[in-house]
Amino acid sequence: MRVYLDHNATTPLRPEVVDAMVRVLSDVYGNPSSTHSEGSAARRVVDDARAQVATLVGCAPGQVTFTGGATEGNNSVIQSLRSPETPWGRLVTTAVEHPSVSEPATQLEGAGVPVHWLGVDRAGRIDLADLDAALAGVPALVSVIWANNETGVLQPIEAIAERVRSAGSWLHVDATQALGKLPVDRATAGAHWVSCSAHKLNGPKGTGALIVRDAPPLPVLLSGGPQERRARGGTENVAGIAGFGRACELARDEQSERTERYRSLRNQLWDGLNKQLSDIVWNGVDPAGPGAAEDGILPNTLSVEFAGAAGDVLLQALDLDGVAASAGAACHSGSVSPSHVLVAMGRSPEQARATLRLSVGWGNDAEQIDRALERLVALVPRAREAVGA
Repeated sequence: MRVYLDHNATTPLRPEVVDAMVRVLSDVYGNPSSTHSEGSAARRVVDDARAQVATLVGCAPGQVTFTGGATEGNNSVIQSLRSPETPWGRLVTTAVEHPSVSEPATQLEGAGVPVHWLGVDRAGRIDLADLDAALAGVPALVSVIWANNETGVLQPIEAIAERVRSAGSWLHVDATQALGKLPVDRATAGAHWVSCSAHKLNGPKGTGALIVRDAPPLPVLLSGGPQERRARGGTENVAGIAGFGRACELARDEQSERTERYRSLRNQLWDGLNKQLSDIVWNGVDPAGPGAAEDGILPNTLSVEFAGAAGDVLLQALDLDGVAASAGAACHSGSVSPSHVLVAMGRSPEQARATLRLSVGWGNDAEQIDRALERLVALVPRAREAVGA
């Protein structure tokens, strides 16, 4: 039995999503921009999916722009700072962003664009007073990850949006990890842009969306056609978009049940580890306030420091024993450098390297969690011995 506990990296396709995509791949081959019947059929698929995404996110269908994924959406917004036509000339972001925000932000900073990096506390959250101070002065573009991909820590997006709008600035939210795991409509209602990806909620890779609400036009990242209301050139990935729409529809229908199921499995995993292993830390949870686990972290995510263990050794041993996990963000796989997220939270490089991310999702059940617990309890002592060897 293999146990997949890396759903924050990517998720398996739901059969319902596969069916929707296969139907399009087999029968709907027209170009959505064509005016004949075949093109019109493809356009209907795209329009239907746009409505499905909009319903889950809580926006109008016309506010959904399909992209190749959240990385493209993030870059579309961040790279707007290169244009002299946009009404913002500086960026405010956090020290715990996904690389698709932090890397272009660093590039802009190197090119002379003012970038203000907000620090986080030991629980991984920004101080709203620091945000208020950063917003003083000329209008800014603010980019914040709502649910951290490594720790699952949630930023107070509603409070952030209120402050950003009151300051006359603009807010971009990377909601990639939250979509399909939490209700997003109310939380992101105050954002001007929201990025998301299909493959984080059992949809296909290579498809995503940028939600645009009462925001100034962005410079076009991909020119060359009238698609997506001229916001993104190129023939639409109709099958991928259909799969994304179906995944959003499933997430909407199952939202409450899904959140509680994920939380139950995640807590089963933590409770077992906490009872059977010593010297472990749940990153993002204040030891003095255990209730934070329910309110401040994604229901499916568990970032655990196994003090004194070699995280890379533990990860490899788990894989050999049939358990897939992560030592941090998937886009950092193979890197020996400590997680920038954990370091920003005040962890030492050694503590960061001793951390695993365990994320549950569709397809996991209690039996699988017991299996993963069994292997972790057996392998953590060996990984600790590896450090002292």
